[in-house]
Amino acid sequence: MTLPPNFGRAVDLSSLGKPKPEPAGPMPGMEITPQNLTEEFLALSKSKPVILICWSPRSPESEEVVAVLGKLASADQGAWILGRVDVDAQPQVAQALQARAVPFAVAIINEQMVPLFEQPYPEAQIRMVVDKVLALAAEQGVGDAPAEKIEPEEEEALTALDAGDYAKAEAAYKKLLARKPGDSFATLGLAQTQLLARTDGLDGAKIMQDAISSPDELEIQMQCADIEVVSGYLEPAFGRLLRLIQLLDGPEQKRVKDRLLELFALVDPADPRVIKARAALANALF
Repeated sequence: MTLPPNFGRAVDLSSLGKPKPEPAGPMPGMEITPQNLTEEFLALSKSKPVILICWSPRSPESEEVVAVLGKLASADQGAWILGRVDVDAQPQVAQALQARAVPFAVAIINEQMVPLFEQPYPEAQIRMVVDKVLALAAEQGVGDAPAEKIEPEEEEALTALDAGDYAKAEAAYKKLLARKPGDSFATLGLAQTQLLARTDGLDGAKIMQDAISSPDELEIQMQCADIEVVSGYLEPAFGRLLRLIQLLDGPEQKRVKDRLLELFALVDPADPRVIKARAALANALF
C-alpha cells in the first residue's frame, strides 16, 4: 500500500460531538500509528488479513463497531488481525486510509487495501463482511477461508427449500435465530426465503406493468420491488420503496421501511447501492 502525499492532513470530524470519557476497559485491537502501520501491519497482512477500524471517542456508534469487531476477532481465534485508529489522535493514519467518516473499516490483504464499510452495521452484517474478507484473503494465499459449518436448522431449511416448502424453511430459520440471535447465515436465509415466498407464482411482467399504471398502489409497488430484487435490479427496487417512504406516514410508512430493510439484508452491506440507499432512507426519515 502506497501512502498518499497528503499523509499529514487531518480528517474533518467537525460534525461529531464533544469527546466522551475514556471507556472503562481496554478497547479491542491494536492501536495503529503511522509507524506501526507501515513497519508492522503491512508485513503482517502477508500472512493474515488485517482489518482496521477508524473510530472516534466522539462517536458512540463507532465505538460500538470496534466492540463488535473485537468480539468477532476473539471468536475467530487469531484468523485475522484487528487494528483500531483513533482519528482524533491519529489523523495522519485516518487520512492515509482515506477515511471520510467514522466508523470506517478497511482490510489489508497482502499489502493491498480493500475498503469495507463507512457506517455502523448490526453484528450479523459485520460478520458477513469479515467472512468475505477471510475468503478473499484465502483466494490470494493469505490465511484460511472460514470453515463452513451447517446448523441442523439450516439443513432443515435447505431441505424444505429444495421441496418448495417456504413455510417450513421460514420456520426452521426462525428456530435457528431463536437459538442463535443475530446469526448472519440464518438472517440472510430467512430474508431470502421470505422473498421467494412473496414472489412465488407472481407474474413479474404483469406486476411491473401494473406498477407503472398504478404508481401509488402500495401493494403493487412493494410486489414490484420484490420482483426487481429477484431479477437483480436493486437500484430501481430501492428507489421505488424510498419514493413511497417519502409519500407515506404512520403505519404504512413503517411497513415500507421494514420491507426496504429486509431487502437491504439480502445484499452485501458494503455494496455502494446499499450504502447510497441507506443514506437516502436516513434523509427521508429525518
